[in-house]
Amino acid sequence: MIDELNQLDGAAPLVGEVPAGSGTAVWVLDTTRAVIGGHEAGGAAALLDTEERARAGRLVRPGDQRTYLASHLGLRVLLGGYLGVAPEEVRFVREDCPNCGGPHGRPAVAGGGVHFSLSHSGDLAYFAFAGVPVGVDVEGLPSAAAVADVLTTLHPAETAELTDLPEEGRRAALARVWARKEACLKATGVGLAEGLAEPYVSSAADPARVPGWALRDLPAPSGYAAALAVRTA
Repeated sequence: MIDELNQLDGAAPLVGEVPAGSGTAVWVLDTTRAVIGGHEAGGAAALLDTEERARAGRLVRPGDQRTYLASHLGLRVLLGGYLGVAPEEVRFVREDCPNCGGPHGRPAVAGGGVHFSLSHSGDLAYFAFAGVPVGVDVEGLPSAAAVADVLTTLHPAETAELTDLPEEGRRAALARVWARKEACLKATGVGLAEGLAEPYVSSAADPARVPGWALRDLPAPSGYAAALAVRTA
């Protein structure tokens, strides 16, 4: 279940406990905000670590850089509230990769204490926090060209479902598939290394059942799709 679906703003104190078990807190951020959790968005880089600043610096488009800095500031503010530390004191590590065992798996906080996931698209960022592995994803509607590019790389059943839809319905359906699939892949730490075929998540109004995970769609503005995956076993 979702215990919270909150709008992160500059006025609300961002503190609280992460519920145990399957309880999950989900937050949504408008990355164009000037103030995020009491911190000036323009000064976000000063609160990030060396790796985060380097990644932001490699982004060519100013809008992409702004979104990255704002979303990572929001992540640090929220994690700091959950962990009881200042945003700049949050330390990130990487779990072992489930594919090769290397140190480039899911991002995590040093010392544990909370699992988290971050996704951003356009001017939106979604954050999920739980006591168990969790993945969240938000996607804008893909272009018709993007639909054609990935159509045959999905699970065969998903490909068939999308192919059977009228062309004007495929973009929204693919956004649902992509958000659900990415949420699962982020939660497991597998990422896109093994392709897009698995797991099967369905393009229908309700996601397919994924063994070991609670997968559900999240509320999202028009033109977006969002999904959450939380480990149950």
